[in-house]
Amino acid sequence: MSRLSDLPLRIKFFGLMSLLLLVLLVVTGIFTYQRQQSLIVQFAIDNARTFAKELVETREYMSSVVKDEPEHNYNLVPQVVATQVARLVTQNSKFYVRQVSLRYRNPQNSPDPYEKAQLEKFRHNPPREVYDIVDTGGSELFRYMQPMLATASCLNCHGPFETAPDFVKERFPPGHYSYNYHIGEVIGAVSVTIPLKDLYAQLGVNFALDMAARTAIFLIVVTVMALIMSREIVAPVRMLSETITRVTRTGDFSEKLPRRSNDEIGKLIGAFNEMMDELSRRTVQSHESEERYRKFIEVAASAIVTFLKDGRIVIANHKAETLLGRSRQDLLGDNIFDYLEGGPALKEKLAGGQIPAEATSIQRVIKLGRAIEVEMVLTASQTDRDPMFTAIFREHAEV
Repeated sequence: MSRLSDLPLRIKFFGLMSLLLLVLLVVTGIFTYQRQQSLIVQFAIDNARTFAKELVETREYMSSVVKDEPEHNYNLVPQVVATQVARLVTQNSKFYVRQVSLRYRNPQNSPDPYEKAQLEKFRHNPPREVYDIVDTGGSELFRYMQPMLATASCLNCHGPFETAPDFVKERFPPGHYSYNYHIGEVIGAVSVTIPLKDLYAQLGVNFALDMAARTAIFLIVVTVMALIMSREIVAPVRMLSETITRVTRTGDFSEKLPRRSNDEIGKLIGAFNEMMDELSRRTVQSHESEERYRKFIEVAASAIVTFLKDGRIVIANHKAETLLGRSRQDLLGDNIFDYLEGGPALKEKLAGGQIPAEATSIQRVIKLGRAIEVEMVLTASQTDRDPMFTAIFREHAEV
């Protein structure tokens, strides 16, 4: 498996940007979902508050205008009217609205455990409203309750038994807990219930649409950035890399790259072109210098051999061919130490750096099985890579 550092620049950039944008997409998706969830809960609160207010106002209005009509038509009882109005208003919605009381007359108004607990709290210090998300074990419900306080008109039916209308006395005998309320006392509450799955159904649709739009934008951004990255950065860098590899292989410093911009990539290409010009100039100078050196040693009266630190011969003149008994083509690449009786000792000195810039010594050169005593002048020069040595041989005498 390739290491990350070995992957192409385009893949690393594209992968990194995709990862960052993907993380951003997920984070914004979470925030969006939470925000939409909060908005839906607020929507439920606002609607529940409106339904409760309408129900309370309907009941209070009926209590204030209705006189003897309920004795002839029970459906005109304020509580019954409010219940029917709430049912009609919410029949096509996800809201379930009803009136509940601890001292109810209609069994349909009996509170469930949650409503009963809230009504118990209302008895002591009734708040303006209360709402919660309740887990029922199988599902979650949004619950909202708004207390209803007894008014003077409410006491017409819920005050003392003696002052209650006859149709109430006939239905609820003395001692029934629905009597003897006082003004300002909590007489009941409006209860609103909504299954959260119904609320979140729309949330899921909205969230899916929102994420689809964000994903489309994410893909567009990644694609555009990948194209820009490939055109403006990856392609020039790849072209530069391929050119450097080719120049290294061929040694042709005349090749230039087109510069299309003045940004960092453009400056890099400009610097590369300037480097090619300088290398080309130095190469020409080096070739000219080598050519002058070769011509110089060819006309020299002594044998001249230039070799590297390991002894490998790189330059030899015609006199060296005569001295060593081999052609120049055969000498190039041979080891100079193989032609000297004191070659191993000289090799150790060169390896240890013991040879000064110029030294003269007597050496015995082996030529075609014979030893020839020569005077050797050895000079050292430093190149860009390894030191280079030049040996000048003057034939001394045969032994």
